[in-house]
Amino acid sequence: MIGRRRLSGAGEAGFTFAELVVVCALLTILAGITLPVTKFTYQRLKEAELRTALRQMRNAIDEYKRYSDAGLLPLELGTDGYPKDLATLVEGVEVVGQIDRKIKFLRRIPVDPMTNEATWTLRGYKDELDATSWGGDDVYDVHSRSRKIGLNGIPYARW
Repeated sequence: MIGRRRLSGAGEAGFTFAELVVVCALLTILAGITLPVTKFTYQRLKEAELRTALRQMRNAIDEYKRYSDAGLLPLELGTDGYPKDLATLVEGVEVVGQIDRKIKFLRRIPVDPMTNEATWTLRGYKDELDATSWGGDDVYDVHSRSRKIGLNGIPYARW
């Protein structure tokens, strides 16, 4: 018979048990390496989202302060020119000397990727540096409410 292989004897084709064990061991090692890498990649992605959200809000707060210092926004007595809350940055503020014109500094309050909520820890200008609660006067800075620690060893709440 031409074209048929012998299934028994010395010319048998296939893998030995030892070869199968080696292949399975290699696949297990590769899977073990891949899982931590994907976990850290996902965490790095979340940290990048957190940095972006914090940067957007802090830039909006700084821009509000610049407009306030330039006299383009109405300033209440006893305030330092920072917004009352984050909603003020989204809703907008009337421009001094112009009728029916509002400046909006944020389109929306970003979601904290670590807590999946649009709530943030706020710090006022007059609050102590290590204060754990917001004084409620104005918004000088924002932080994540997450209690987790970043890949760099610093808690997200201190970023």
